[in-house]
Amino acid sequence: MITSLLASAAPATFHWSPKCAMIMILCNVLAYAIARANIAKPNEGFEIPNSKFFGGMSHASVVAANCLGHILGIGSILGLAARGIL
Repeated sequence: MITSLLASAAPATFHWSPKCAMIMILCNVLAYAIARANIAKPNEGFEIPNSKFFGGMSHASVVAANCLGHILGIGSILGLAARGIL
């Protein structure tokens, strides 16, 4: 009985598409803008190769921006999929 209740409560799944990829990319770009504006010392620490492509941010800043971007992205994708937009 409990398994049937859990199965009926599962949200509708979605298939990965170019729309999902674009949403994830946009969320990561937004996260880089947020990180660049809010990190006090973005250049401090281990420098990544070709850091000019990442706004001159250090390794830790890039990892933090990517983590935030993926959190925003999966939240956006799941929210849009639940509303039926994706």
